[in-house]
Amino acid sequence: METGVIIVGAGPVGLMLAGELHLGGVNVTVFDKLPAPSGESRALGFNRRAAETLDQRGLLAGLGAFRWGPMGHFGGVRFDLGMLEEDHSGVLGLSQARTEEMLAARLAELGVPVRRGVEVTAVREESDGVVVTCRGPEGPGEHRARYVVGCDGPHSTVREAAGITARQWEATRGMYTAELTGITLRPRPIGERLPGGHMVVCTPLGEGRCRIVVHDKGLSPHQDPATLTFPQIADAWQRLTGESIHHATAQWMWSCNNAAALATEYRRGRVLLAGDAAHAMPPLAAWSLSAGLQDAANLGWKLAAHLAGRAPAHLLDTYHGERHPVGEQLIRNAQAASMLYLGDADMDPLRGVLGELVAHKEAAGQLAGIVSGLGIGYDLGPGEHPLLGRRMPPQHELTRPDGTRTRIAQLLHAARGVLVTTEGADGTGGKAAQLAQDWSDRIDIVTGTWTTDPADPADPADTAGAAPQAVLIRPDGYVAWTAPGTDSDLTDVLTRWFGAPSTPGTPGTPAASGAPQRTGA
Repeated sequence: METGVIIVGAGPVGLMLAGELHLGGVNVTVFDKLPAPSGESRALGFNRRAAETLDQRGLLAGLGAFRWGPMGHFGGVRFDLGMLEEDHSGVLGLSQARTEEMLAARLAELGVPVRRGVEVTAVREESDGVVVTCRGPEGPGEHRARYVVGCDGPHSTVREAAGITARQWEATRGMYTAELTGITLRPRPIGERLPGGHMVVCTPLGEGRCRIVVHDKGLSPHQDPATLTFPQIADAWQRLTGESIHHATAQWMWSCNNAAALATEYRRGRVLLAGDAAHAMPPLAAWSLSAGLQDAANLGWKLAAHLAGRAPAHLLDTYHGERHPVGEQLIRNAQAASMLYLGDADMDPLRGVLGELVAHKEAAGQLAGIVSGLGIGYDLGPGEHPLLGRRMPPQHELTRPDGTRTRIAQLLHAARGVLVTTEGADGTGGKAAQLAQDWSDRIDIVTGTWTTDPADPADPADTAGAAPQAVLIRPDGYVAWTAPGTDSDLTDVLTRWFGAPSTPGTPGTPAASGAPQRTGA
């Protein structure tokens, strides 16, 4: 059987995307050049919106115990998340290896193949698909698919093979990272700034285990990671802190720099990019990983709908249209934060001013929205409702007709659209539910009353003023329509995001069977 999609790269983004496509009925295969997971954890956690993205698929609990961060910071300037009505805290101290392990185990349960030790060397687009050239344990070979997605990192082979250019920001400084055992160091979780524009970071990971980062302005920005030795890291740490770590054991080491790149196109024909292949940036508060997981959630349902032949023609193009601006903002924000974070004493006046600003709720909320990802909004049509184009808070609850309470996140586990209706005095919710029946093969129609008000971050259960009588939520969790509050007609919005209506009640049609149609295309 021809593969619907080949994903190149079995990091968190590629694994997440594979699961999304499988939920949409796509036959998908993941290739990765490493014979086994590296076990390295260059990111230690992810932001609030990435956590919500996993929660929407029922995956967050699979990570086991982890910590939420009660304090926020932008470039080392702290602000109190507790002053905000909505929780913006991110996940802290969770190894990337653990996230990958959870996502890989999920794919194994779903029967999605992850072929390791297979290196993609070329991608050739043809009229009806793509041909991926590989070399692996069975020797060289070619594999066909309808589409290929490059999740293969900042030096993406897929991006280069497709001829997609990237805007480059050249490296100006290097940094070392290592995970150590057999040592206990003073925690410096968001970094300790040292004279001359240097910094060291130490994140405890358990008894006798920690992750350190060395930002030494004297380090070469172009060191080959393969040549890095632990004595180099230990010497740099001692030079900056006066502490010897030479007796520790390095479980893994990494040298990198502050280079950045942004692909000019996230899609060219049958080739798409996600994660670091689309937006490469220096390691900073797991921003890139967080954005990559959201890339996967945005792309997966759209590509699956396109392959199933049930999507409007423009749908796949909205992936670039929505996520490329987010990538631009990501690079800009990371550069601004890095200047504050790693700048020398000349930046102290700016740090002081920003510190005064974030004591005010509005300024703290703006920065918290950047760091947490909750500030992301898409242009999903005209209207004045505060939820329109924003993510639907997944923690909000409905009380169903049988009295059970259901979180919004639970309604999104199947990666389908959801129309939530409540019955108002004018019958708006019931009318919306009746109209949406012609799309019931692609969306779930759920009736209930709001246990909490989704338009109010403070969650007062007794306020119904701004709560919508009906709300259409895309599979990625973003609100495409509300009533009241959206100027567009529901029929137009359903057609825009989910394609032409089906004819319900006809034998053999998806609406008659009540099941989503899956495709191996």
